[in-house]
Amino acid sequence: MDTSSKSGSSSAAPERPVRRLVLFLLTISPFLLLLTLLAWGQLKSDGNPGGLLVHSDSGDVDVAVRMAPEFTGVDLVSGLQMNNEVVAGKIVMVDFWSSWCVACMAEAADLAEVYDEYDDQQVEFVGIAIWDETGDSLRYLNRYGIEYPNIIDARGSTAVTYGVRGVPEKFFIDTEGRIVHKINGSVSKERLREVIDGLLDS
Repeated sequence: MDTSSKSGSSSAAPERPVRRLVLFLLTISPFLLLLTLLAWGQLKSDGNPGGLLVHSDSGDVDVAVRMAPEFTGVDLVSGLQMNNEVVAGKIVMVDFWSSWCVACMAEAADLAEVYDEYDDQQVEFVGIAIWDETGDSLRYLNRYGIEYPNIIDARGSTAVTYGVRGVPEKFFIDTEGRIVHKINGSVSKERLREVIDGLLDS
C-alpha cells in the first residue's frame, strides 16, 4: 500500500487554512490602515470635522492688504444669491464659522446684535460655514437669531483662497473690496464696533 500520497495530502491540509488566513489579512489590511489613519486624524484635530483648528484665543492679526477673494453661494435663509458684487462698496465683515465650533457659539449672539446696530449704514456681514451640514447651519442661525447672509462652503474652497486656518476667523473688507484687517477667535462687541467704526471713518 502506497502511503506517500496520503502523507502528502495530510501535510498539505494544514496549509490551506493558513493560506486563507494570510489572504484574508492581506485583503483587509488596507481597510484596517484606513481606520487607523482616520482615528489618528480625529485625535490630532480634537475630533473636529475637516481637521480645522478652533481658535480658543482671540486676537487681531496683521494682514497684507489685498483684494478679497471671490465668495459665492446661496443665502441659507433668504435663498438669494450672495457674492462679492452684492456687497460691493460696503464695509464687509466675512466670518468663517462652523456650527460645531464652541468659540463660534460664544460670539454668535454678539455678532447678531452688532449687525443690527449698523442696519442703516453701509455695513454688511457675511457668514461662511465651513465643513458643515445645511441643517446644522440653519439650526445654528435660528438659535442665535442671526439675520445677516450666510452661505455654505461645503468643500472648503473659499476658506482656502482666504487662507483660513481655523474657526472662527473674521476678515474685514473696505469699500474698495480689499482685505484690510483680520481677527482670529471670538470677538467682543466692543472690539467689533471699534474695527467697523475705524473703517467707516477712514
